Amino acid sequence: MAERSERYDFKSIEERWRDFWGEEGLFKVDTDDVERKFYYLNMFPYPSGYLHVGHGRNYIIGDVVTRFLLMRGYRVLNPMGWDAFGLPAENAAIERGTHPRDWTLKNIAHAKEQFRAWGVEFDWDREITTCLPDYYKWTQWLFLKLYEHGLAYKKRATVNYCPTCKTVLANEQIVGGVCERCGTPPEPKELEQWFFKITDYADRLLEDLEKLDGWPENVKKMQANWIGRSTGAEVVFKTEAGEDIVVFTTRPDTLWGATFMVLAPEHPLVDSLTTEERCADVSAYRDAAARQTEIERSSTEREKTGVFTGGYAINPVNGERIPVF
Repeated sequence: MAERSERYDFKSIEERWRDFWGEEGLFKVDTDDVERKFYYLNMFPYPSGYLHVGHGRNYIIGDVVTRFLLMRGYRVLNPMGWDAFGLPAENAAIERGTHPRDWTLKNIAHAKEQFRAWGVEFDWDREITTCLPDYYKWTQWLFLKLYEHGLAYKKRATVNYCPTCKTVLANEQIVGGVCERCGTPPEPKELEQWFFKITDYADRLLEDLEKLDGWPENVKKMQANWIGRSTGAEVVFKTEAGEDIVVFTTRPDTLWGATFMVLAPEHPLVDSLTTEERCADVSAYRDAAARQTEIERSSTEREKTGVFTGGYAINPVNGERIPVF
């Protein structure tokens, strides 16, 4: 029996099917007259470089889900965009001696070819690029509307700052105590920032959680904790260092029994309250806390820890000195 010499020609066969998907408009959706609708959104990638295997893991899964739903008779809206503003792209461009716009748009064009080579398809008619005026004019419009209605305001707050990337990090961007992009330990830094008054919508947000059918209960609980609606009072504790510590409590009737106070390790008052004798212990504790994730730090099951700063606050209801940790 003669052996078959034919080999599967991946390149030509895959190219033929990619052309077919495009010609048939398989991933294009007319949202006006579709009955079985499904909206599937992957988070938009940062175009600060080329796509890598981590992107493949994320977007190939989304492509599989999209195709599965298509085979079940749904018309799936699966758009794509580029989270193109921010210092990661700017820093990458500076390292290469090119303009951030040129670097970013080049990466976007290359990433689209990579997606096509992977066989990962989207409704490209709905593509958005956040650094282009046709997109960001609407974010500017939205911000101005929020500002006009008193829903955007400025205040100083402590943030996680990466000195290498020169940008603020969300808690989720700190992995193992370091910046997920460059591996640099972040520093607590007090900056003036813009905030949105989401608290004005706390009741509505909580009520709408009950409408989320099929959502895991732990995720809904996480959202409720993030909204964090509480009824209580703010109480001012004077410190012997001349600073005020504002404490929120839902039980002001228990203030007479207060025996100590705890500040977050990154709280700006920790520096002014820490005495010279306690400086080394406090510094070591802050370093250890910085290496923990937000989930680890907020876990209700872990043992509570802390170190004495050497500073004291004055209980406003009875005048007693209480140590600050």
